[in-house]
Amino acid sequence: MPALRSFFQYTLDLFGPPALVEPAQVATEVIASLNPGVDHELTQSLSQVIAPASYSHPQANRQLRLGDAVVAYLFKRAKRRTIGFVVGPDGLVVRAPRWTPVTEVEAALREKGPWVTRKLDEARQRQQRQQAARVDWADGTMFPLFGSDVRVVLDPTHAFGAVGAQLDNFVDSGPGQEGINRATLRVGLPTTATPEQIRDAVQAWLMRQARQHFEQRLNHFAPLLQVQWHKLSLSSASTRWGSARIDGSIRLNWRLIHLRPAVIDYVVAHELSHLRVMDHSARFWDTVRSVVPDYAHLRGQLRDDAIPKW
Repeated sequence: MPALRSFFQYTLDLFGPPALVEPAQVATEVIASLNPGVDHELTQSLSQVIAPASYSHPQANRQLRLGDAVVAYLFKRAKRRTIGFVVGPDGLVVRAPRWTPVTEVEAALREKGPWVTRKLDEARQRQQRQQAARVDWADGTMFPLFGSDVRVVLDPTHAFGAVGAQLDNFVDSGPGQEGINRATLRVGLPTTATPEQIRDAVQAWLMRQARQHFEQRLNHFAPLLQVQWHKLSLSSASTRWGSARIDGSIRLNWRLIHLRPAVIDYVVAHELSHLRVMDHSARFWDTVRSVVPDYAHLRGQLRDDAIPKW
């Protein structure tokens, strides 16, 4: 139904990590020593020796042991023909046709168990990296811009016009640092500014830079892909890097500005490619490859890179 396709949107997901749950209670099994010379007080329970990894969706309504992990997941009935698994920011979501027995769903989950637990573990590690990248907003703090660190410097003597901040690049001449390129973002705020004020001023500046850079890259790739985009919107979504609609509307997450330009190019090319192929078929990936040959490597970096949580 062509009329419905204009509403069909394809997205590039940013998987946030699932929430943790307390280790599931397992039956206690006493491990008795086979050596009669060993004191039985030294024996341990199995649960003390091996605690299973555990993952839980905040709205979990079912739980299953998958190998060495206990996974609490959100189970939904849906109008679909197959069983679907999605590892998202909150954990695992399983969707199945209304007529599919739960036993069949669990059997499929066990079959996909290694994949599910690997993805959940990757998501957990990603969350840990993001937590480590969290920025404490203050005079002198650092944040990433195009993959390189920028230092915030509060400068109450300048308002920097309507933009509120100015990026300065210089070459370090300090002892042991000679020749290293440095960047500072001078922000027109008093030294008594609160962390929230500093964060908001930097974010406003970054969003302006993001729009400008994204438009440049859209205009670069669109002719190469022989497509036209008509509207760019900035997103603050926590689970998506971008999306495209068949009417030429492109939506990109402004936080991409933290990443290297090559990674940003991959996301831009990915969304523009959807204007030619509105799915993730082999033809779609061939289209992406035609303008970004190393897209697979960059896609991996997109999954692994840690950006500040705002």
